Amino acid sequence: MEKAILIVQCKDQKGIVAKVSEFLYKYKGNILEIDQHVDEEIGMFFMRASWELESFAIQKEQIAKTFEMEVAQFLNMKFDLYFNSPKPRMAIFVSKLSHCLFDILSRYYSGQFQVEIPLVISNHLDLKPVVTSFRIPFYHLPVDKSNKMAVEKEQIALLKQHKVDFIVLARYMQILSGNFINEFPNRIINIHHSFLPAFVGAKPYHAAYERGVKIIGATAHYVTDELDAGPIIEQEVARVRHHNSPSDLVQIGQDVEKVVLSKAIKYHLESKILAYRNKTVIFY
Repeated sequence: MEKAILIVQCKDQKGIVAKVSEFLYKYKGNILEIDQHVDEEIGMFFMRASWELESFAIQKEQIAKTFEMEVAQFLNMKFDLYFNSPKPRMAIFVSKLSHCLFDILSRYYSGQFQVEIPLVISNHLDLKPVVTSFRIPFYHLPVDKSNKMAVEKEQIALLKQHKVDFIVLARYMQILSGNFINEFPNRIINIHHSFLPAFVGAKPYHAAYERGVKIIGATAHYVTDELDAGPIIEQEVARVRHHNSPSDLVQIGQDVEKVVLSKAIKYHLESKILAYRNKTVIFY
């Protein structure tokens, strides 16, 4: 079923739901989902509505213009319009850790993710056999301080060549520059352990073990210029006990990481995320 998804934000005021619903009714839109939220602290209204396109009386290319003219301009409303067809195109960036990559590719292969994966980019060769076994092009682009900007330029060119819609950092152990991030605002999803910023470095789970932590977890977020501080999409935790070894913590943490990342990807694919003021509204 081909459908449209409308996500709106504006100052909270009377009649918003009525006006959006009236617009969809006027053009014979069969509503499939509708959800709304008011942030009372800042007086903002957020809404997501999806509807069938088969019987809709406006052509896809004209929906945004018509909605702007008939509804949005009168409510000083910002909006985004998405369609579930064609499938979004997702690039994956990886380094050496494989757990998130395996999980993503498994869900992709089984049809859980309605997405195309035109390429995987890595700064190491370790995971090339995994990627090529799924018949996905693999690009090896080593990165160091001397070539970082040149490599990012090559990465961006590849992403544009493959018409990528968004990027997933599946434990890609490189910091992206502001120039790169600005090419894909709120379209780069990262996953990291929830110990940040308390336990930084290459072995956060070992550091957490030394401190005797009682919970571990993961955070998926959009990437911004401020490291690991972008709008949070999904989080989860798991309890650990004193008898868990550092290797136990790594395994538990990686299990949580891949589940949290997969949820974030699914929310993004289904256009259920609205990012504002470094926060998100997730329309579950």
